[in-house]
Amino acid sequence: MNIPWRSRIAAEFLGSAFLLAAVVGSGIMAERLSGGNAALALLTNSVTTGAALVALILAFAPISGAHFNPAVTLADAMQGGTAWHEVPGYVASQIAGAFAGVAATHLMFGLPLFFASHHARRGGPLVWSEFIATFGLLLVIWGCSRTRSSAVSFAVGAYIAAAYWFTASTAFANPAVTLARAASDTFTGIRPADTPVFVVVQLAAVAAAAMCFRWLFPVQPGKARDRGV
Repeated sequence: MNIPWRSRIAAEFLGSAFLLAAVVGSGIMAERLSGGNAALALLTNSVTTGAALVALILAFAPISGAHFNPAVTLADAMQGGTAWHEVPGYVASQIAGAFAGVAATHLMFGLPLFFASHHARRGGPLVWSEFIATFGLLLVIWGCSRTRSSAVSFAVGAYIAAAYWFTASTAFANPAVTLARAASDTFTGIRPADTPVFVVVQLAAVAAAAMCFRWLFPVQPGKARDRGV
């Protein structure tokens, strides 16, 4: 099926917006209802994010591939799945959608449209965690897309929910998500000053994963786009 360009861009925008609504909204709700229990709040946040990812990938994969993540788009282009001339449009729509999702969520909870986070996330362990989280996400996507493409949505949702817990950074693993969460001074926020390093490391993980998978798997140009967040 030949999906029009405007439809694919709109799908990436909407999917990214709803992803951020799930991440930030569940974080706000969890913090308000958990009574100060950080573990319970994180559990709620991780399960909600994972479940939302499954639903969103299933809904939008037939249209745009359901990337919702500049790292995934770049990785897919490196593997021949997304044309390079489409990458800027995908990335721009993902970032715009992520900020739109944050704004919409803040409105739902009676908060300012945007307000810079004061949640410090810095230091070597957290930076290394972001590399591992992003590398692992691409490993899951590429591995499943080559052998069990119908399982990508569930695998990605499960991986992200788990990575909230096994990484010190709580697995942002997405430059668009990282930038947008800097505009939310809530449970899931990150200080704007800490975002550049996170983004650089996430992109470095893309390059490392691409080199790894060129060795593990043959490149399959033109492969289907259902590669998830």
